[in-house]
Amino acid sequence: MDQANPFVSTPRRDIQAGLRDIAPVAVAALPIGLLFGAIAAAKGMSPLEVSLMSALVFAGGAQFAAIETWISPAPILTLAFATLLINARHVLMGASLTPKVRMSRVQTLLAYFFLTDEAWALSERRALERPVTGAYWFAMAVVLWANWTLSSTIGAILGSFLGDPERIGADFAFTALFIGLVAGFGKSRVTLVTVAVSAGVAALVHYFIGAPWHVASGALAGIAAAYLAAHEEARS
Repeated sequence: MDQANPFVSTPRRDIQAGLRDIAPVAVAALPIGLLFGAIAAAKGMSPLEVSLMSALVFAGGAQFAAIETWISPAPILTLAFATLLINARHVLMGASLTPKVRMSRVQTLLAYFFLTDEAWALSERRALERPVTGAYWFAMAVVLWANWTLSSTIGAILGSFLGDPERIGADFAFTALFIGLVAGFGKSRVTLVTVAVSAGVAALVHYFIGAPWHVASGALAGIAAAYLAAHEEARS
């Protein structure tokens, strides 16, 4: 990853690596943020409200789910429960990542406010070679947070002038990017089994039951599959 002596970590190198790794993610997030801002504005939210929601919540999936059911007055309990289900995977991602980060407890707690699927995937991939430092994490995560907040705010301001990103497939940009990040983990048997089971269960639950249950179901199924596959591999 780093060119000169890749095993020597310095804050400057870690910041550069974080910025380099997050750059394609930030580009892919732009149309998604614009789309969210436009939809939120159509639901009656002001650009300031959209900006505050993105900055304080910073959870694209949960924000889209909230906007889809947004009415006045807002169904607080329904929104809170849906958000809990959608973001329950963050508990699992945090548990997976914590042993691999080189940060104090306070830094880790602050860092996980910026936890996203993409930040987790990039950090897990980097952790295959070295610990994830605070310099790397915050360079990466804060850029994505600022990018999401700014793009969704611009989307709310532009509103109806944007058109529908689905016409050019921009709505699939984040999904495609995350698939690429997962593919970068390698082709071990445990990885393939985990991804296949998680995706299959999530798809089935989404088809037969619907959102947001598929998120938690896919995550739990993936954990179970990873445990069983790793245990079987260790025995062989």
